[in-house]
Amino acid sequence: MNISKHEQRVLHALAQGGRIQHRRCPATGRIVAADCFTREGHVLSDCTLGQFKKLKRRGLIASSGGQPYRVTRLGLVSVRGQLDNR
Repeated sequence: MNISKHEQRVLHALAQGGRIQHRRCPATGRIVAADCFTREGHVLSDCTLGQFKKLKRRGLIASSGGQPYRVTRLGLVSVRGQLDNR
């Protein structure tokens, strides 16, 4: 699967325990913003709404029970290893 550099960065942060929190428009209920947080609580600026939608459409991230979005098993398999793995 072809995954861009920015998508790899987001998936890597999620694989290490990060999360994506989204905000919905009160009138329409559509997602209008998505913020990616690392496990330390820092905001990852590479995660845009377009990238969020692309990762969600491909099934690389998912939410269950109204919780923040996390990486799926397919997302873990798709992400390449990075130098800062622990």
